[in-house]
Amino acid sequence: MAETQPPAPRAGFVSLVGRPNAGKSTLLNRIVGAKLAIVSDKPQTTRSRILAVRNYAGDAPAQVVFVDTPGIHRPLHRMNVRMVDVALESMGDVDLIGLVRDATDGVGAGDRFVIDALARAPAPVLLILNKIDLVAKPRLLPLIDWYRRQRDFAAFVPVSAATGDGVDILEREIVERLPAGEALYPDDFLTDQPERVLAAETVREKVLRHTHAELPFATAVVVDRFDDESEPGRLGLFCSILVERKTQKPIVIGPGGARIRQIGTEARQDLERFFGVPVYLDLHVKVRADWRDDDRILDQAGVAPTEQG
Repeated sequence: MAETQPPAPRAGFVSLVGRPNAGKSTLLNRIVGAKLAIVSDKPQTTRSRILAVRNYAGDAPAQVVFVDTPGIHRPLHRMNVRMVDVALESMGDVDLIGLVRDATDGVGAGDRFVIDALARAPAPVLLILNKIDLVAKPRLLPLIDWYRRQRDFAAFVPVSAATGDGVDILEREIVERLPAGEALYPDDFLTDQPERVLAAETVREKVLRHTHAELPFATAVVVDRFDDESEPGRLGLFCSILVERKTQKPIVIGPGGARIRQIGTEARQDLERFFGVPVYLDLHVKVRADWRDDDRILDQAGVAPTEQG
């Protein structure tokens, strides 16, 4: 009796795309088991492409290379043009696309804009209905029906990135559709995000959290100095928080410096968990009126680098 051959390993690229604030970054973090993308309830939080790897062992080994992208929207500034360019380009050379959709939102012009963009994508598309923990299941049916009438989808997968509900089903749907092939990255590879960008994004997440609606898009963080050599076993980070107007500077600093101290404390705690060493974090707020249209600053802030957009 012939022995049954084990399944061939699978490997491939999966791009997560969608409108701003659909929950792509929360989903990515949930799947890979690490906080690689910052999370905020503010739209357009993700500003650059984030590559992250998830390995699956066992009887059906697989490696999924996820590409998290900025939300697809109509751009106004150079920063937004870069962001959308990266999202659109990410769909051109992957094995599978996951369209992440906030299931609590109604259909609008933004959905049609994304559907039009997907029309040029050669890869199969999964419709991932996120945030199902916040919506009654009967409300999903009209949304699914609308999308079904727009194009063919490989599958419709309801999930909650926040609670994990349905994510295991999504992962199976993804792995089953990847081509046979050996791993594309080493087993210990997690992300291609530079450490400076990860540090800057961690600080920006805390700025977004503590400034609420006062500074939704007017802030960037640049790492001026990343010092991991002066003191062995200790990381020194010197960062500038950029705002567009003088009136925004005291919003970040807060009364008596209380807000920026809170931002610094929370960011430092996250950075110490990620890097595994004590972190000295020095933050300064600077006014740069046109930073969203300044390619040099956008490069420093890790916003969709110019070679991609």
